[in-house]
Amino acid sequence: MQPNQPIRLYGFPLSGHSHRVQLFLNMLGLPHEFIYVDLPNKAQKEASFLARNPRGQVPVIEDGDITLYDSTAILVYLARQYGDGGWLPGDPVDAARVQQFLSLASGEVLEGPAKARMVKLFNAPLDYQQAKEKAFSLLQLLDAHLAGRNFLVGTRPTIADIACYSYVAHAPEGGVSLDAYPHVRGWVARIESLPDFVPMPASPLAA
Repeated sequence: MQPNQPIRLYGFPLSGHSHRVQLFLNMLGLPHEFIYVDLPNKAQKEASFLARNPRGQVPVIEDGDITLYDSTAILVYLARQYGDGGWLPGDPVDAARVQQFLSLASGEVLEGPAKARMVKLFNAPLDYQQAKEKAFSLLQLLDAHLAGRNFLVGTRPTIADIACYSYVAHAPEGGVSLDAYPHVRGWVARIESLPDFVPMPASPLAA
């Protein structure tokens, strides 16, 4: 199934939240238009953008007359509307396990590697030491989980992998090394080898 017209994705190239959606659109082979939102100049807080997302955050998609925000919610929509059924399993147990990792993406992934990266790249006024500690706790959890597994849930990639990938892969930009986590590094490499993978740009601001 294909949309009647290209899906419009409002995002910022260095946002892992935006990249999740862009990556999944690409993997699904869906025509889409990336619309740059100038986060450094607070374009996400302007009235025209707030009409699309009252939370003032990227990403947002417009698919015909449907407007959705929140990256993990968008992944669920795209998986159900356009996916092959494997990206968000119908089995209740596997569906619940995917949801566990969507929650992790909105929790520990955001609070750890994402916020550490925000401090390093964008001078965000956040507790850097706390973010690094949370990032390393997250990486320990993921490394243990991925021992003997290729993907986070089941035997094929799901939106759990898409939701967690971007900020984990770019954790080193926040001063969080992946060197001690071989299973995480193997998982990152497997995601990057999938057909139609598209990378998030490495920040020119990274040390």
